[in-house]
Amino acid sequence: MAKILFVVSGATYLTLKDGTRYATGYWAEEFAAPYKALTEADHQVVVATPHGVTPTVDMMSLRPEMAGGVEGALELEAIIRSAEVMRRPLKLSDVRLEDYDAVYLPGGHGPMEDLWVDADAGRVLTEQLSSGKPLAIVCHAPAAMLATRIHGVSPFQGYRVTGFTNDEEEGVGLASRTRWLLEDELQELGVEFSRGEIWKPYMVEDRNLITGQNPHSAAILADRLLQILK
Repeated sequence: MAKILFVVSGATYLTLKDGTRYATGYWAEEFAAPYKALTEADHQVVVATPHGVTPTVDMMSLRPEMAGGVEGALELEAIIRSAEVMRRPLKLSDVRLEDYDAVYLPGGHGPMEDLWVDADAGRVLTEQLSSGKPLAIVCHAPAAMLATRIHGVSPFQGYRVTGFTNDEEEGVGLASRTRWLLEDELQELGVEFSRGEIWKPYMVEDRNLITGQNPHSAAILADRLLQILK
């Protein structure tokens, strides 16, 4: 049995360019699909958030049109309700990475509010990357890579990475409203940004770093983690 740390945003909103708040959190599918796959394989999941706050699901991600229909939405909701670990998260500052076999970050717009400037998120990602143990990050959660910069330089520089694209942000109507765009900022970080077709599962693996482009990529990241953790 492996022990996997889920680093989850604690944000409940995203501050937009005009200063207004857009209700958000973590994206249901990006937590639920890997959580279900890993726990059904008898692995242990531990959740950590900034300051140990209880994470909030983005309610839009539970709408039937976003979850593959009514049945899909109900399944996601049931998985989240059953996940006791989400109600008692660790403080990210208390995390000891030697206790875990892998680290996974689900997205949603939340990481663009908190994880991208969170020093503990930066420390966890930097240490996990250098450890050689699996580090899996999906959708908007690569925003946490921005917190790894020291004097403008990140250890992720030169890695092949994917994440939520500008086109996908345009598709959800936020590209012109956000303070910054993930694809642009990752390229500024010095990664080699790769992308697939919008809304389709797409994964990039470079050394021990595994990244997924969008919510539908969470399941294939989970499958890859299961292969590695066998």
